[in-house]
Amino acid sequence: MAKTVLVTGGSGALGKALVTRFRDAGERVFFTYHKNEKNAKEITEKTGATAIQADLTRAEDVARMASSLQAQSESIDVLINNAGLTQVMPFALIEEEDWDFVINTNLKSMFLTTKAIARRMIAARRGVIINIGSIAGRRLLEVPVHYATAKAAVCGFTLALAKELARYNIRVNTVIPGMLADGVSSMVPEKQKQEYLKYCAAGRPGEMSEVAAAVFFLASDAASYINAQEICVDGGI
Repeated sequence: MAKTVLVTGGSGALGKALVTRFRDAGERVFFTYHKNEKNAKEITEKTGATAIQADLTRAEDVARMASSLQAQSESIDVLINNAGLTQVMPFALIEEEDWDFVINTNLKSMFLTTKAIARRMIAARRGVIINIGSIAGRRLLEVPVHYATAKAAVCGFTLALAKELARYNIRVNTVIPGMLADGVSSMVPEKQKQEYLKYCAAGRPGEMSEVAAAVFFLASDAASYINAQEICVDGGI
């Protein structure tokens, strides 16, 4: 039986790869987008997935999104918390509004969305939640401090949530991409890219499809004994 999947931040590079991977497998896919309506329409036309516009940092938007899902699907089997962004700036130049913007977009959105969807999973007593982290929150790298802070927090969120939801047969894991050929990694300065590749065992940036493949596996029944884990897709760093 096909699963129903929700991908947040589906109009970005990784989001598109995630939507495509699950749709190629015959799953029913919904995805959220905030402002990039053009990309969202293209993805919908190409994959047949259903797009829902929402600012996931706003509780009222998340409630509206959840109501839309409720009307269209009996259950949500898989939630992929992919929505996020970064700003490339040194710590001394980060203002309070920059901090709040990055933390809210990466963390508050995940909290609000997960709370809304987890309620349905708890009622069904089953589900899979996969949070997208970043190597920025796991390694000693020259990365924006507010982004690294947000992504490091994803791992703590995963651990606590996995423990609490285990009683309802809901698994929660984190996938941690390394430097990729597109998406957020495209903002990395060339000097930092070369430094990463110097120490990366694979000797190259990763592909969005490689991250999507890991997420797809964790969402599958084949990964039923994998819970509360941080799965790195970073080429070995």
